[in-house]
Amino acid sequence: MVNAPLLFTSYLRPMVWGGRRLGDRLGKPLPAEGLFGEAWELSDHPSHASVVQRHSFQGKTLRQLMEQYAGPLLGPAAPRHQRFPLLVKLLDAWDWLSVQVHPDDEKVKHLWPGEGGKTEAWFILEATPESKIYAGLLPGVDESQLRAALAQGTVAECLHSFTPQPGDCLFLQAGTVHAVGGGVLMAEVQQTSDATFRLFDWNRKDAQGNARTLHIEEALAAIDWTRGPVHPVKTPFAQPWTGPMRHQVLVRCPYFTMEYIEGGECFSWGGTGEMQILMVLDGRGTLEGPAGPEELHRGQTWLLPAALPSLQIHPEGALKLLLSRLPH
Repeated sequence: MVNAPLLFTSYLRPMVWGGRRLGDRLGKPLPAEGLFGEAWELSDHPSHASVVQRHSFQGKTLRQLMEQYAGPLLGPAAPRHQRFPLLVKLLDAWDWLSVQVHPDDEKVKHLWPGEGGKTEAWFILEATPESKIYAGLLPGVDESQLRAALAQGTVAECLHSFTPQPGDCLFLQAGTVHAVGGGVLMAEVQQTSDATFRLFDWNRKDAQGNARTLHIEEALAAIDWTRGPVHPVKTPFAQPWTGPMRHQVLVRCPYFTMEYIEGGECFSWGGTGEMQILMVLDGRGTLEGPAGPEELHRGQTWLLPAALPSLQIHPEGALKLLLSRLPH
């Protein structure tokens, strides 16, 4: 029976736009050299299956758990999902990600057969004054205007942008044109999919003078042209807090819900019969579960199976968490 909190080994991905903060700030075991942009914390995607770090399921993959224990893992949602439906990441966008778009559940069937749609949400952990997010087309921008901007290298002028702050949450429905960079460290929750179409890559070249592959026609076909500017939801993440637990709903969509939780005193969690994912955004604490106490610290992602009984969470100072779960 899967009835204990599960911690998985991070899958670290080198990226041209990455940095070193996944290790320096979030405690990931980076190699001595190289730029790393993503840590896949929880994945049942065909390109990588997350592996349990320890306890009775040590060495088991999330794929194996879904094949053998989908009911205890997902609860009432299990019949709807052959794969674990969420992919959870930490991203270090030290440089610029490409301007990109993800297809929805319908468009992906012919644009990238075998993949799934990709709606996602970001939670900003750190940003610099030079950081920026592009999210959504400016009002009135249509396909002809965007094609002209692509030819001229002025795509950014067609997009809504803002300077992110720690604690911002951005919900990006599939079909939304977006980009992020300039020192942004963030958590991401998304549908289990790696379907990304690059529209523009800032004229970037590698050491050999080669540009990354673009997918202009696929990206244009994936865009939802009715999707205008996307604005962040603000949370009190950057403010001091040592009181009782407080929480704020950030995202509700057909694929997941996301909530911000903060507590400076002991509180109970879980035991509701639904699968939950807890990301530790900041602070330290202890999680008291059926297998004994577990240390909580920044950068961890815990999968709480649906069969898990109620837990006690003991913060050491302010403990800041991101909670994701499947909709009823």
